[in-house]
Amino acid sequence: MTNQTEFDYIIVGAGSAGCVLADRLTGSGEHQVLLLEAGGTDRSIFIQMPTALSYPMNTEKYAWQFESQAESGLDGRKLHCPRGKVLGGSSSINGMVYVRGHACDFDEWEANGATGWNYQSCLPYFKRAETWIGGEDAYRGGDGPVGTCNGNDMALNPLYHAFIDAGEQTGYPVTENYNGFQQEGFGPMHMTVDGGVRASTSNAYLRRALKRPNLTLIKGVTVNKLLIENKVAVGVSYTKGGSAYELKARQEVISSAGSIGSPQLLQLSGVGPKAVLEHAGVEVKYDLPGVGENLQDHLEVYFQYFCKQPITLNGKLGLISKGLIGTRWILFKDGLGATNHFESCAFIRSRAGVKWPNIQYHFLPAAIRYDGKSAVEGHGFQVHVGPNKP
Repeated sequence: MTNQTEFDYIIVGAGSAGCVLADRLTGSGEHQVLLLEAGGTDRSIFIQMPTALSYPMNTEKYAWQFESQAESGLDGRKLHCPRGKVLGGSSSINGMVYVRGHACDFDEWEANGATGWNYQSCLPYFKRAETWIGGEDAYRGGDGPVGTCNGNDMALNPLYHAFIDAGEQTGYPVTENYNGFQQEGFGPMHMTVDGGVRASTSNAYLRRALKRPNLTLIKGVTVNKLLIENKVAVGVSYTKGGSAYELKARQEVISSAGSIGSPQLLQLSGVGPKAVLEHAGVEVKYDLPGVGENLQDHLEVYFQYFCKQPITLNGKLGLISKGLIGTRWILFKDGLGATNHFESCAFIRSRAGVKWPNIQYHFLPAAIRYDGKSAVEGHGFQVHVGPNKP
């Protein structure tokens, strides 16, 4: 806890954005910053070891286990939508795939009114954030806090190259660096893994920021609402261990609680559609239609295939194999434990007339659900297919 009652900045959520903000706002040493997080530490091997990615995203200790509403286009099914509840947020529970987006998407944003969000304006910030294992060039960073790589460079399973070869034989181009000059094509996939360890924003940004005396971190808190005066957020109300607290911000309160958590917090604070707030018995501070609505996310479909040869990762799912993989990772931070296993991929256009790729493939040399369950008997592999624009 803290004896302070005021800070210059209060950040709600030590996730993918919150950790970066905490680092940037404390860097000069001039500002007192408070960072609030509902979850706890990210020191678990199941978070830090890349191959264990299915565990944290499906565990209540580390992730909010949200579900979508019943989706009419999916025969009424509800979809699992986990979001990080741990230092690093969803960057500590995700699949670690590193994709910036196509340059034309950013240029389209600016064409639609988002001034300053064209690709050339964003590129310096992409480079600033990254240390690409292949070294700095016109598109990739060489001295940033987030380490990126290609896992084991597709060396530990022949199916990675087979997937790329199949795409090339079908007539698609090959790209060696989809985060560089050419996204379109089949090629190696990049991941936020640094030295065999998950490169979350907690590891990349928060660790160094916590060494500064002007950052205060409080974990295990529930922020109940923003304190709003004259349509300005001036502080937060939160609970921890059954006790309630209020703290004020001299400059700004920043909600970085995620695409679900931030709109919820705004509504709890009285900011949102008037009818929704009144129905929930929340005092309306600011009638703002759209808050808490129109969330769009990417669907993903798995295409699974049986493999005629016993060369897939399905042969590594037994307890003995997992133990050996984990032991090697603990000792050396390499091998099958040091990758998310998505080491080849593709970006293609779905049909004639599409100007740039709108379909993304992740290739996995195993056939298993994303939660680590229901592996096929024998050997198999799968391709994850998703639209780049929901």
